[in-house]
Amino acid sequence: MKNAWLWTALQRLTGLLTLSLLGGLITGYYGVCFALGFAGYALWMLRQTLRLHTWLEDPDQQEPPDAYGLWGSIFDRFYHLQRREQRVRGRMQAVIDRIQESTAALRDAVIMVDAEGTLDWWNVAAETLLGLRTPQDSGQPISNLLRDPRFKDYFDKRDYREPLEIPSPISLHTRLQIHITLYGAGDRLILVRDITRVHQLEQMRKDFVANVSHELRTPLTVITGYLETLLDNSAELNPRWRRALQQMQQQGGRMQNLLNDLLLLARLETTDYPADSKPVALDLLLLSIQQDAIALSGEQHHRISINIDSQLKLKGSEAELRSAFSNLVFNAVKYTPAEGNVQLRAWQDAEGTHISVSDSGIGIAPHHIPRLTERFYRVDASRSSATGGTGLGLAIVKHVLLRHKATLSITSVLDQGSTFTCHFPNPSNGQTTGTQASLESSH
Repeated sequence: MKNAWLWTALQRLTGLLTLSLLGGLITGYYGVCFALGFAGYALWMLRQTLRLHTWLEDPDQQEPPDAYGLWGSIFDRFYHLQRREQRVRGRMQAVIDRIQESTAALRDAVIMVDAEGTLDWWNVAAETLLGLRTPQDSGQPISNLLRDPRFKDYFDKRDYREPLEIPSPISLHTRLQIHITLYGAGDRLILVRDITRVHQLEQMRKDFVANVSHELRTPLTVITGYLETLLDNSAELNPRWRRALQQMQQQGGRMQNLLNDLLLLARLETTDYPADSKPVALDLLLLSIQQDAIALSGEQHHRISINIDSQLKLKGSEAELRSAFSNLVFNAVKYTPAEGNVQLRAWQDAEGTHISVSDSGIGIAPHHIPRLTERFYRVDASRSSATGGTGLGLAIVKHVLLRHKATLSITSVLDQGSTFTCHFPNPSNGQTTGTQASLESSH
C-alpha cells in the first residue's frame, strides 16, 4: 500500500486513545490519563526527531535507523534523497576533475576572477607564466599580483575586443598575450599565452625592414642625385633618353617615399608611447595640412574645407599627428575626382576629441574596409599606380592612433565618398574648447 504509514499512524493513535480511555475508566481521572498518553506520544515523536537529526549529522552513517510507519517513510525518503544527491555530486565532481585535469595540461594560463577582480582559481600554467602561488594568492586582487600599468588599464577598461601584450612579471624576456572574457555577473576568464617566439620573429622582421630601408636610403639618394644632374643638363640629349631619365627620377621618388614610410613605421613600432607628447593646436595643424592638400590638388581644383572648434588642443606628438592626418587628407585628394569636395572636421564631446576627413570620391567596397590598415593592402592595384601611393599610409595612421590610445572608424559608399574619423578619448588628451570657427578654401 502506497500510504501504509498513514494506516499505521491511525492505528497507533487509536490504540493510544483506547489505552487512555481504559485508564480513565479504571482510575476515574480521564483528563490525566489522556494528558499522559499524549505526553508519551509527544516524547516518542521527539525521540524519532532526534534520531533523524543524529543520522543526518553523521556523515559516516549510510543506512537509515530502523523505523516503521510515518517515521519509517520519512527516513526512507531522506535516504533516497541523500543517495540521489551523492550521485549528482559524484557526476559533478567527475566533470570538475576532468576540467581541472584538462586545464592543467594546457600550456596557456587560465585564470578565473570574480566581479571585484579577486582571484578564484587558476591552473598550473598560471604559476609558471605569472608566478601565482597556491594557495597563498587565492582571494587576492589580481591587480596586486600583475602590477604592469598597461594591464591595470586594460583590466579596468573592460573593453576586451583586442588582446594585450606585456612582459611576464617573472621574466622580462618572456612575452605574454592576455585575452579576457566577461561571463556571469561581471566575472572574468583570463587566458594568458606565451608568445615570446612570435614576438621575437616579429621583432626580427621589424629590424630587417628598418635595416634594409636604412641601407637602401644612401645608394638611392646617390642615384636620384645623379639623375637630377643629368636632367638639369639634358637639353642636348635625345628626347627618348630625356623621357627615360624622367621616368627613372619619378620611380626613384616613389622608392624614396616608400623607404621613408617604412622607416617611419619602424620607428612607430619601437615604443608604445610618443616621447614628445605635448598639447598640439589642432586649428594650426589642420590649416597647414590644408595648404599642403591644395598644393597636391593642383589643377584638379578640389574644394577643401575645414570646420573646427577654435582653440581646440590635442595632447600628443605633433609630428606623428601631422603624419596621420596628412595621410588621410592626401588620400582623400588623390581618390576624389577633379572639383570634388574634401572636408576636415574637428570637434569635442563627452567621449573625447574627434577628427574626420570626408570626401566625395570613388568610395570603398564594404569587404575591403576591415583590411585597409594592413601594410601594402591594395583595394585596386591600378589605384596605387595612378596615385603613386606606397600602400603604407593607413598603416601609419593606425600605429599613430594606437600610440595615442585612439581608434579609427571608416564609413564609405561606392561612388559617393568616404569618411575616416579618428577618435581620441578624454583621459589621454588635453583639449580646450573655444568658439566655433569654419574655414573653407576652394581651389
